[in-house]
Amino acid sequence: MNSVLELRGRFDHQGNQGGSGPKNLPVRTYVKSDKILKLKKELEEILSFWQQESWLGGALVSVHYRDVVAKSNRIGALLAPKGHHPNDFIRGAKFEGTETPKHVFTHFISLSTIEASIKLLGTVAGIVSSDFNGIISYNDISLFNQKLKPYIYDSIISRTKFTQVLIDSYFVEKFDVDRCEYEDVEGESIVTLYGTGTKTTELMRKLGIDIISAGAQLLNENTIRLMPEELQQLCVKAPYLIAMQVKDLAEIPTLNYDKETEDTEGFYIPKPSNEPIVGVIDTPFCKDVYFGDWVDYRPEIDANIEPQPADFKHGTAISSIIVDGPSFNEDLEDDCGRFRVRHFGVATAGRFSSFTILKKIREIVSKNTDIKVWNLSLGSTMEIHANFMSPEAAELDKIQSDYDVVFVVAGTNRPDGCNKKGMKIGAPADSLNSLVVNAVDVDGNAASYHRVGPVLSFFHKPDVSYYGGENSHPIRVCTPTGEGYLSGTSLAAPWITRKMAYLIYNMRLSREVAKAMLIDSAAGWNRRDDRTYSIGYGVVPKSIKNIINSADDEIRFVMTGSTDDYETFTYKIPVPLSNDKHPFFARATLCYFPNSSREQGVDYTNTEMDIHFGRVGEKQNGKVGVFSINNNHQGDDGYKVYEGTARELYRKWDNIKHISEKVKKGAHPRTKKGNGDWGLSIKTKERLKSKRDHSMPFGVVITLKEMSGVNRFDDFVKLCMVRGWIVNKIDIDNRFDVYNKAEEEVTFE
Repeated sequence: MNSVLELRGRFDHQGNQGGSGPKNLPVRTYVKSDKILKLKKELEEILSFWQQESWLGGALVSVHYRDVVAKSNRIGALLAPKGHHPNDFIRGAKFEGTETPKHVFTHFISLSTIEASIKLLGTVAGIVSSDFNGIISYNDISLFNQKLKPYIYDSIISRTKFTQVLIDSYFVEKFDVDRCEYEDVEGESIVTLYGTGTKTTELMRKLGIDIISAGAQLLNENTIRLMPEELQQLCVKAPYLIAMQVKDLAEIPTLNYDKETEDTEGFYIPKPSNEPIVGVIDTPFCKDVYFGDWVDYRPEIDANIEPQPADFKHGTAISSIIVDGPSFNEDLEDDCGRFRVRHFGVATAGRFSSFTILKKIREIVSKNTDIKVWNLSLGSTMEIHANFMSPEAAELDKIQSDYDVVFVVAGTNRPDGCNKKGMKIGAPADSLNSLVVNAVDVDGNAASYHRVGPVLSFFHKPDVSYYGGENSHPIRVCTPTGEGYLSGTSLAAPWITRKMAYLIYNMRLSREVAKAMLIDSAAGWNRRDDRTYSIGYGVVPKSIKNIINSADDEIRFVMTGSTDDYETFTYKIPVPLSNDKHPFFARATLCYFPNSSREQGVDYTNTEMDIHFGRVGEKQNGKVGVFSINNNHQGDDGYKVYEGTARELYRKWDNIKHISEKVKKGAHPRTKKGNGDWGLSIKTKERLKSKRDHSMPFGVVITLKEMSGVNRFDDFVKLCMVRGWIVNKIDIDNRFDVYNKAEEEVTFE
């Protein structure tokens, strides 16, 4: 087998060189004055409504679009005061419709801004009606843009503003004030309000809703926990304020017990030394088990709650796998060794308040910054919502961005007695930054209790799958009373936690590269789960050796960098040649941990990284660029890629990008372009603003497979050195020695 290589060198950076040119409607389209006047009337009705509801100090206006729109096709002239862009006032986003989803954005603006927009629409409608017979087309605007026809309305409205209002009128289907319908729910709910610039506690006070302990009931500035009567009162008095509402209920996933015994024969473990520490957040841990010395248990349950014996089963079983799983599951030997665990008991078995647990998780992670890998196997029985991220997932994503950690999360099980096919996963398995793990049986097929994605109708979840046991072949674990034979996604996740911990702690890889390597290893050359969202990108190999090594006919290497500008790139990857051609299939996996905004609804991730990997050569515009293996033309001059297409084909806005060629018999080597080098280009866009205030790391795993089975590994290493790359082998023995050396205690005499 060949070692995986780590290439270190300089990435170049440059700003966006493309120019958009004069604005216009889409080709072969038009706008009628009747449509513009319809939008004007809708805004007049909305203005009248908010004049009656003046207590809010502004207006919530929902913009319903005709399609899923790119950032550039959102309104640009309407609903924004002078000197600002309408995007600055978006407070929520969702999809409506199922077969053909459409974007809906909710803005919070002043009444004077609505009045100005009404005036703009009236002005433009008047011009279109009087001078264009009530209909204006792309060709009409082109005449203005090319100065083939004089624009004579400057004294009334500028040409740029006139065109933008027409574009806004084309893409907007209607304006409205959306309202949340009250749902009669038992127990408490977690409610997120649209941002209005007023503190949530003050809004509640104005509505006459008495919040006794605001600190205890607030998750963040816009998310609050309410009792049923409080939620009903809010829905009656201000239903337009509610952006999202979910029931505050989660549970420890039910483990399917095939059998449980008091047998402890064969369970032995030496004393721990300097093994890496993994964090576990679960039910309480029983210290009386054979591996008790390996677990630093810290109870975090309310002191008034007395845990019962049954409460210790789940947490103890999870930690037994992370510490010593292969010792009593020989068929799942992963060659990762053993791990120490810092185990936090945050909930008893059964149902609990996810709101309370969320606040506890942030506190735990913030106080244990030495831990980089966390296992979380708590989950909701309820399905995720199609239009917004769960508060649990959003908080996990934020924690991972704030503290440079990674969570491995169980994909949640179907509740006992539920036979619903295609049941959606439950929170927090919709967390995008987490590595979400579903379960498969011994043959690699989705387990009988599995649940499915996608998340927000788009994002691929779960990420990967692993063996979680079935009745015919359960997972063996250690329980407080001896041993148990169980199954569930909770038992699949800790096996992946072990691999993630090995890559980050022992191999000294970044979390971005480690996550990319696990996903890439699951996908392989024949990715299985493109449409069913059952097993993610595939099943991760059992042995870590098959993740940090590649086949003899493969060259696998990792690269890391950070996006400091629009494009981060290198055109100096020396893929070997044979007879002046490249005899390789190629694939690449990109991973990054973006900041996100739950308040933006379906437009959840703030940052988009677009990967281009392939041969470097001269393009149609005469510029040198990357001919990507997936024919990705986003950002190329002369190409228009619509938002829906970009999301479907190129996973736009997804934080995982996996591009791969299919391995086919009889494939022909590629003709080289230019000097034969290949390139990697990462193009970055921000959804909420034009520039980030900090760089964002990314990790890429690239694999080249020789078409004739020839081992060209050494040739690639030599060529990389000639091109100035620093080449390191991700070697188990060398990296392990480095880890041990780094963990040694130094005694000064």
